[in-house]
Amino acid sequence: MAITQTLCTSFKQELLQGIHDFTASTGDTYKLALFTSAATLDASTATYSTSNEVSGTGYTAGGNTLTAVTPTTSGTTAFVDFNDTTFTDATITAAGALIYNSTDGDRAVAVLDFGGDKTSTNGDFTIQFPTADASNAIIRIA
Repeated sequence: MAITQTLCTSFKQELLQGIHDFTASTGDTYKLALFTSAATLDASTATYSTSNEVSGTGYTAGGNTLTAVTPTTSGTTAFVDFNDTTFTDATITAAGALIYNSTDGDRAVAVLDFGGDKTSTNGDFTIQFPTADASNAIIRIA
């Protein structure tokens, strides 16, 4: 099993089909689900599934709802980002995550690879997104 950080191939196609709306407060709902190292998540992941999703105190299947930052541009790059999200008082171990569009059929957007197991014990498990700019934002189109 492996988790490979990437934008999902189906997401790239669906952008061109106009399926995903990242407009803050009026767009689609995006969620982040956490997965164990037994999960297989990569560019071919097309939808969210509970297979090998983490379980434990402070975590609910399907993960947290993300707050999107309205897409913008810098130079010739368009990008969108999300506010950090925290699973509070959590006792969980995760090796990666899937961002998905829960409004439109749980369609996969991006896979995050944590580089190994990350654990919290009765504490906060926080996903901190990179700086929202043309070089670092979690979703960039150059």
